[in-house]
Amino acid sequence: MQKIHYLCYFIIEFHLLIKYNTMRKADLINNISEKTGIPKVDVLVTLETLFKEVKENLSKGENIYIRGFGSFITKKRAAKIGRNIKKNIAVHIPEHYIPAFKPAKEFVHEVKKLQSAKPVEENFDDETEDSI
Repeated sequence: MQKIHYLCYFIIEFHLLIKYNTMRKADLINNISEKTGIPKVDVLVTLETLFKEVKENLSKGENIYIRGFGSFITKKRAAKIGRNIKKNIAVHIPEHYIPAFKPAKEFVHEVKKLQSAKPVEENFDDETEDSI
């Protein structure tokens, strides 16, 4: 019974963590608008244009480098043999390119600094569950 209690607690905490640590496009637009004083419509148009340009340039095979932030690049995936699980047959997957993001060193350093400052959460082991 205790294990079920801890499982429910973990699920609730995980749900709250996802809910409050996820930023959507609307949240990003609101934050930029509040910090800069630019109307939300203008911020939306700017972001949509940025996204469109990134997609267009990557589809042409051009990489985008933003100093201090990171790079939007295309990665080449080699041809390989995959498997269709439902039909249990081998399938040839041709060579293809996928979009990727490679963060700059400064960006990675800032994220690591933030994560190391967070408090350590409680860890529930099987031993503590049985002893409670």
